[in-house]
Amino acid sequence: MAEPWHTLLIVAASIAAVILLVLKLKFQPFLALLLVALVTGLAFGGDPQAVIGAIRKGTGEALGFVAVVIGLGAVLGGLLEASGGVNAIAHRLLDAFGEKRIPWALTAIGVVVGVPLFFDVAFIILAPLLATLSIRAERRVTYFALPLLAGLMTMHALLPPHPGPVAVAELLHTDYGRMALYGLICGIPSAILAGPIFARLAHGAPGFGDQNPPPMLDEGAPQTAPIGFWPALVAMLFPLALILVAAVAGQAMEDGPARTVLLFLGHPFTALILAALSVTFWLRIVERAPFATLSKIMTRALEPAGLMVLIIGAGAAYKEVLIESGAGVQITHAVSAAQVSVPVFAFLLAAFVRIAQGSATVAMVTAAGLAGPLIASAALSPDRIALVTVAIGAGATVASHVNDTGFWLVKQYLGLTEAQTFRSWTIGATIAGLSSFAMALLLWPFV
Repeated sequence: MAEPWHTLLIVAASIAAVILLVLKLKFQPFLALLLVALVTGLAFGGDPQAVIGAIRKGTGEALGFVAVVIGLGAVLGGLLEASGGVNAIAHRLLDAFGEKRIPWALTAIGVVVGVPLFFDVAFIILAPLLATLSIRAERRVTYFALPLLAGLMTMHALLPPHPGPVAVAELLHTDYGRMALYGLICGIPSAILAGPIFARLAHGAPGFGDQNPPPMLDEGAPQTAPIGFWPALVAMLFPLALILVAAVAGQAMEDGPARTVLLFLGHPFTALILAALSVTFWLRIVERAPFATLSKIMTRALEPAGLMVLIIGAGAAYKEVLIESGAGVQITHAVSAAQVSVPVFAFLLAAFVRIAQGSATVAMVTAAGLAGPLIASAALSPDRIALVTVAIGAGATVASHVNDTGFWLVKQYLGLTEAQTFRSWTIGATIAGLSSFAMALLLWPFV
């Protein structure tokens, strides 16, 4: 196995290569990510077949879930856009909150929705609304997207039932009640800072997302009769409600037929299929839209999803190569040699692994596993253990970049360039992580 400095050099070179290929040489991101994944795996001294296997594993695991959700989300978004439903919701929000208060409302939505829902599922469902708000208000899409993303990402990193926080809680024996309490105390101010405040301060900066996101449908796509505000709102919230009910049922109900049915109906696949079908039948029965027109709308909506899925899959392949190489573990061992306080140590572990291999969940699990013995020997109180958990989640949030599938998901859905995604999403994620960590440090002396 390579020395830690050699490992760090390879990781840094691979990240620089992706940035150079995509930003400077204008390589297609799908090809650039796969090429760098292949070369990086070989540079670590991996068996060529093992490198190919890691690429297949990363792509397959990511797309087995994400591709279906993106496809179903595209169908639902296309139907709501063609029927004017998203437009109706955007107009109502602008009238109800005013342009200046909508980012705050979106942050609140992100926090509430982000507790039970996975980041990518919630974002995919709500992305068409962000695009329409941007167009109607004549604002950059990042002005509306960053507040929502800030709420979603902080809850994803700090609160159960998300896999990263749950895994850390199990490894560190964190009390779930304290974990949720301190996660909210640290996460909500961080979401505000990284969301509406950052979006407003950066909104006038050049290169921050100068273009509107591409619509789900092009100008030549067929349209239907207007669906109206309430049917559109119900259609958008329906899958979120099903998934939320399933999350509650999974935690609160005993095994049995009712729980099984609710978990099935609340799976993102089922929830999105039912939502798309409900809009389809509403447009067919109430608005008298021909099935041929609806079919064309769905087909047009799926066309841009293909490239999006491929790029996300390639990003997942690159991430998997870095994980399989053991780069995160080696870098973590190098960091563990430093003599620092427990929360700082935990934050740095998670941050370095996050930057090295991209996965927030892997970063949290790796950091918790290696920080566990130190935490046990320090005999920390339950409240301080919960704050260490927050520090790990904060470290796993910072610096989302080209080896993170979330980076490419945000880029593609918002229609940003890679440089604009760095200036908005990456900086926003870093602000969220650093501010959550700062909150944990502020609370540390008092618990």
